[in-house]
Parts: sequence; C-alpha cells; structure tokens
Amino acid sequence: MATTTKAPAATHAPAERSREIEETVTAIIADVAERGDAAAQEWSARLDRWERKSFRLDEAEIERIVASVPWPVLEDVRFSQAQVRRFAEAQRAAILDVELETFPGVTLGHRNIPIASAGSYVPGGRYPMVASAQMGIVTAKVAGVERVAACTPPLAGELPAATIAAMHLAGADEIYCLGGVPAIAALALGTGTIQPVDFIAGPGNAYVVEAKRQLFGRVGIDLLAGPTEILVVADETADAELVAADLLGQAEHGPTSPSILVTTSWKLAGDVEREIARQLESLPTADVASVAWRDCGEIRVVGDDEEALREADELAFEHVEVHTRDPDWYLARLRNYGSLFLGETTTVAYGDKTIGTNHILPTGRAARYTGGLWVGKYLKTVTYQRATREASVEIGEICARQCRIENFEAHARSCDLRVDRWLTR
Repeated sequence: MATTTKAPAATHAPAERSREIEETVTAIIADVAERGDAAAQEWSARLDRWERKSFRLDEAEIERIVASVPWPVLEDVRFSQAQVRRFAEAQRAAILDVELETFPGVTLGHRNIPIASAGSYVPGGRYPMVASAQMGIVTAKVAGVERVAACTPPLAGELPAATIAAMHLAGADEIYCLGGVPAIAALALGTGTIQPVDFIAGPGNAYVVEAKRQLFGRVGIDLLAGPTEILVVADETADAELVAADLLGQAEHGPTSPSILVTTSWKLAGDVEREIARQLESLPTADVASVAWRDCGEIRVVGDDEEALREADELAFEHVEVHTRDPDWYLARLRNYGSLFLGETTTVAYGDKTIGTNHILPTGRAARYTGGLWVGKYLKTVTYQRATREASVEIGEICARQCRIENFEAHARSCDLRVDRWLTR
C-alpha cells in the first residue's frame, strides 16, 4: 500500500467558479450565434482589449510578421515542426484502407477520409503556446485536411509574432488574431467573415475547454483537457534534481496543475521534496509553481514496481515519466497515460515543444479511454459494402428474420424484395 509523504493541500475547485465559467461561456456562444462578427468584435474588445476591423491577417501582414521574428527563432520552429511532421507522416502511413470478402459475394471495406475543415486554437496569455501551432496545424495538414483556420489571442495588446510565424510555417490556410471563447464560438458557428469549421483542436484555459464542451456536437473536438498533469515513477537510481525539475516544469503551468512522484525509494522521496524547495527559491515562475506544488503536489512511496504500476494506471495521468533501472518494463505494462517518457534522458518539456509527439493530451483520467491528438483524429473511418445477387439472397433471408424478431416489418420487406427478385427458381 502506498504511503503519502507529501499530500496535496487542495482537492477541487469551488463549485461557484464552475457555474460562473459555464454561464459566461453560454452567454458568449449565444451572442456569437446571434450576432456573428459584431459579437466577436465586442467580446474581443471587452475580454482582450483587442479591436481590429478584421481579425484575419492578410498575406502581406503575415509576411511582415514572419520577417520580424529573429532567424534563430524561426529555425527552431522549423526544426520542431519537422519532427512533428515526420512522426505524423509515419502515423498516417500506418492507417490503411481495408477491403475484404467476408462471405462469398459480400465485400466490405472502410476508407479513411480527411475532415474537410479544422480549426486550430493556439493559446496565449502568460504563456503563449507557440508549439501548439505545430501540434494542431501540422498534424491536420499531414492528415489531408484541406482548410485549417487558426486562431490565437493578442499578446499584451499586440500581434504575437512568434506564434503567428509558427502558424504560418505550419501551413495554416487562415490566421486570425482572436482568442478565448469568442474564437472557439467563431470557428464552430461562423460569424460572417469567419466560415465555420468541422472540427476544433487545441488547448486552452477553463473557458476555452467549457466552450468546446458546449459546442461539441455542432462541431467535432479533439478532447476536453483540464489542467496539465505529470506523474514521475522512480526508483533508487533516479536523480532527485532531474525529478524535481520535471515536476516543477509542469507545476508552473498553473496553480491547479497536479505533479506527483510515485517512488519505491524512501530516500528519493525525501531528496526530491528538499530539491523542489531549493529549486523554487530561484525559479522565476515560483509564484505559480509553488502554489501548484503546495496545493496539488504529492509524493507516494510504494513497495515495488508492481505497486507503482498499479498506482500509475489508477492515476491515468496526461504525462508519465519513468526514471527507473528498467523503463521498458513499464512500457510493456502501463495502460493508462497520455504520453510516456522513458528514462532520464527525456522530459515532458521535450514532448511539449520539440521532439515530435503531440502535446494535446488527455487529462482528468481520460487516458483510461482515449489517447491524445494525432493524425487519426482528423480522419473519418467510414465503411461501405457491396454484394452479388446470390449473396444478397442469402443475407436477405437471414436479415428479414432478424428484422421481424425486432418488429421492424418495413425493414424485413426491403429484404424480402431482394430475396424474391434474385432467388434462383
């Protein structure tokens, strides 16, 4: 049984906050649905103090912005996007169309058809998520999506140059400087100047997540992601400094971001807790990370790898790092995680920004039933069938009987007609 040596100080957000978010989002969506561009303009001015005649950036404006970004920044963006693209292309190549004869004269198949249009939301705020551009846009383009409309909010009242450059280099067909719920509503519903999309992907704050939840059905979504999470599974071979740095790397995302260490070593548990305190002393984002560690951080000591495995699968965290003597033992056995980082030579930051796997991942135990954003999310796997007349007769006789068991007489008669028409007499 696990022993908790450091417990979280908080367990949940106040219900009043959730109601406030839901009501605010509902009001904005309804307004954008009714008034389109006018509503988007007013909400942008109110929420972001951002006003433009058109939120869409034209080609000349994009070119000027890209030219303003330092060359090393652009090269790093290109490198990171190349990694995402290469991995997405390998994933796409693994997704095959299928056709087979399942019964004499019966052919069944499926095709993988790209979604026609997709929206990519790239967050801003305190942490402008430049890397989200490649995660949503590059992946969609590799899947074959024809139209990708990308939205990002202004940064301190200005166009976020690095983010816009990344969106352009990733292949966005349309770029809009519009953020938050107005952006999600505009992409989902259309506004007049912004045409609606079929699918929206991208991370965001609680308001963005709530907007995606409310609009799901009218538009497809990648997933409903909450605060980012990290679990580190470690044994006595782990480096306490690295483990602490990785836990704080996710804690700095926000005050409600859980960071948990599960370890088989009592010594490491103590060393990591002390190391976190030391690193917080000089961390520029300690105002956020220290609150997240205090309220949501946890250290659990377990008896062995099997118990650590059970703890990890029960938590089903977004990011799981394995700092043990044999990380591949966990790779072969872990079931519930968004993305897995094997050994001390990788870290969640690599996956967030550069290495090539997607950083839009399930949180809140959703890893029990889904993975994160990948090229397959932008594909619809649709089926088809054909049959010879002889096969239609055989299938039709059986199907008519099944229909009548369920009291679907019209269904049954559609089968009877085919049996009667093509039955060899």
